[in-house]
Amino acid sequence: GKLQRLIAKELIAPDPAEIRLLRGHKLPVTCLVITPDEKYIFSASKDCSIIKWEVESGKKAQKIAGGRKGTEARHVGHTAHVLCMAISSDAKYLASGDMNKLIMIWDPMTCKHLYKFKGHRDAVSGLAFRRGTHTLYSASHDRSIKVWSVDENAYVETLFGHQDMITGLDCLSRERCVTAGGRDRTVRVWKIAEESQLVFHGHEGSIDCIQLINEEHMVTGGDDGSISIWTVNKKKPVSTVKQAHGSHGNTGLEQPYWVSSVAALHNSDIVASGSHNSAVQLWKCGQGFRGLEPLFSVPMTGFVNSLKFSNSGKFLVAGVGQEHR
Repeated sequence: GKLQRLIAKELIAPDPAEIRLLRGHKLPVTCLVITPDEKYIFSASKDCSIIKWEVESGKKAQKIAGGRKGTEARHVGHTAHVLCMAISSDAKYLASGDMNKLIMIWDPMTCKHLYKFKGHRDAVSGLAFRRGTHTLYSASHDRSIKVWSVDENAYVETLFGHQDMITGLDCLSRERCVTAGGRDRTVRVWKIAEESQLVFHGHEGSIDCIQLINEEHMVTGGDDGSISIWTVNKKKPVSTVKQAHGSHGNTGLEQPYWVSSVAALHNSDIVASGSHNSAVQLWKCGQGFRGLEPLFSVPMTGFVNSLKFSNSGKFLVAGVGQEHR
C-alpha cells in the first residue's frame, strides 16, 4: 500500500479542442462515476435522472429516467435530486442516493433496478463501496453513516458522531471510511471493525468535499476556498492552499471562490479541484504531501459539482451545472 506513482511532472494541459462535452441532463449534474474498465460514465442530476455514457463515442448508452414527485409508488427510479453515486470495483453494482432519503441499487450493465435501501432520515449525500467487496457506506444530512451489504440486500449498522450534515464520504480497500462534516468543520476517519472514529480539524468554513488519495492521505475542499491535504495520523492538515481558486467581489469584500469538488488519482501525486471560477485546477502533491503546487488549469464554465479521474489516469471527468449541487 506504500506504492506511489509520481506522474504529475508528465501531465500536459489539454488543448481546449480536446475537451469533450456530453449534454443530456435538463438540470445541473450533481455527481458522476466511471466504470472500472473506463468504458462508461454514469452521471446523475437534479432532474432525478441517471445517464450512462459511452466514453469512446460520447453517446448516451442508456438513461434511467427521473420521475415526478408523488409518483414514488409506481416510478422505478428517483423522484428527487440525485446527490451521489458509487460503483463497486467489480462493476457489479451501481448505487445512487437522493434528497428523498433513498438509496437505489442498479445493475450497471443493464441499468436494471435491483434494490431500494431505506433508513436514512434525511438526504443521502455520500456513497462509497469498499474496494474488492460489496459493502456500501452511505452518509446523510441526518448526520449518520450507514453500512450495507448489497449482496444480501441487508442493512448492517449505523455510525454516529458528526454534529452537522455530512457532505461527503469516501473509502478504499481498508475497513474504514472518511467523511466531511460540513459546518461542524471536522473530517472523520471511521474504523468500522474497532467501532472508533478519529476527528480532525482544519477548515475555517464548511467542508464540502473529500476524496482519499491513498490509504493514508486525503484531500478536502470547502466554502472557505481552501484545499487541504490530511494524513490519517495527524489531527491537522499536512498542507493547505488558501483561496485555491482565487476570490471575487468588490475591494474589501472579497470572497474566496468556494471549492465544490475535489478528485485524486489514487496512489499518485495528482489532485484536481473544481469551483465556479471558470476553471478546474490540477495540483501536484509535494514530497510527503507537505505541499500543493498548481500544475495548470482547464477552462470550464459553471459550477463543477463533481470530478473523477479514470482508474488509469487517462482522463478526468467533470460534472458541471449552472448551480451548486
